[in-house]
Order: sequence, then C-alpha cells, then structure tokens
Amino acid sequence: MTWNDFLDWVGFHRQPTSWREKFISTLGGFLGIYAIFLTSRWLLDPADAVLIIPSLGASAVLLFAAPHVPFSQPWNLVGGHLISAVVGVACWNWIPDFEVAAAAAVGIAIGFMYFARCIHPPGGATALAAVIGSAKLHALGWGYMLAPVLLNVATIFAVAVGFNAFFQWRRYPAALTRVSATVPTEAGYAPIRHEDFVYALSQLDTFVDVSEEDVLRIYELATRRRVGSDAPRTDR
Repeated sequence: MTWNDFLDWVGFHRQPTSWREKFISTLGGFLGIYAIFLTSRWLLDPADAVLIIPSLGASAVLLFAAPHVPFSQPWNLVGGHLISAVVGVACWNWIPDFEVAAAAAVGIAIGFMYFARCIHPPGGATALAAVIGSAKLHALGWGYMLAPVLLNVATIFAVAVGFNAFFQWRRYPAALTRVSATVPTEAGYAPIRHEDFVYALSQLDTFVDVSEEDVLRIYELATRRRVGSDAPRTDR
C-alpha cells in the first residue's frame, strides 16, 4: 500500500484550499458563535444557553466552512435542529431510563431528519442536550425548541447569510446561485441533464453531501480540462 493509498483509505481530504478560504471560514465561525453568545446572554440564562452551544458550534463548521453543501442549507439547519429538539424533549418526558432516553433521542432524531429530508448532523447534539441537560433546562419543556434552540439557529443563520454575502463564490443559501440545468459540453461529451443526475443519485441509496449544481459544475470543469488537454498543440 502506497502512502497515497493509505491517505485514501483513512479518508484524508487532499483537495487543496487557499489560505484566503481558510481564513474566511475561521472568521465566519468566530462571528457566528460570538453572535450566539451575545444573543443568549441578552435574552436567556447563560447557564442554560451554554448547553446548546456545542451543537451550534458544529453547525458553524458547516455554514462557514462548507456553505454550499446540502447539510448546511436553511431547511437542514432549521428543520434539523427543531425536529431534534422536539424528539429530545419527548424522549426525556416519555422514556424513564436515562441511558435509553439519551440513545433514543439521537437515533430517532436521525430517522425523523431522514424522513423530513433535513439531515443536519449537529441536530443529534441538540436532541442529546434535551436529555442530558440541567434541571433548569428540563423545566423549559417544549419551550426548549423555541429558546434556546430556535433563537440560536435564527442568529447563526442571519450571520451566515450576511457574512457569506460578502464573497461572491460563497453561496448561502446555495439557491442564490444556480447553474444551467444542462451543462454544455465540448465535442465528444454528451450533455448532462438535471434529471440524469437526479436518477443517478437516487440509485446510490445513501445521502450524498454535495448539491446537484456542484456535481454539474464539477463535470463541466473536468470535461473542459479534458478537452483542452486532448486538443492538438500548436506550439511545437
């Protein structure tokens, strides 16, 4: 096994990104979480508000480091956290065994997010916090999904929309930028239609964390490069 084979096996991401992109993602994550702390300190009891911060920290990674992927989109962000909050409170109220309630909260939240098509990985932590939180947090009951969950989600969403708007290549929500439904290709490459990708993705029977628009764009760039490399050279 070569070193590159090993990197592929462990899933090491070798796609390069610029220092500019790294810095922007870092700054965005800072601003998103700082805004949540300010909002929570202003409107909520900090002792309870801090329990939701870990799950929103994970959301910040998605919204500011990968704002274009499906996991990051508004329906995933809002629906994922709110559904998970409801599931977590329900499990705390209706399952007497603490360990079973905690495990069920995460598992059921995943299932509900799948059915609602709003998978958002940090939602699992939101559901878990509803079970393992403090007595004061438990006293919030169903209000947990409004404050702190919905309040914090709305805050980080607003920061993500405003912050990413300063950079034209960072699309949030991704629907703000769309490519053509059919990618025009050079001679020798058949055009790829939107419905072709919908069918292809449906055959994988798993969640693919990349948008159809990005797949189309990747195909366009790859075929453009291939056609350019195959073209006869004129500098000889």
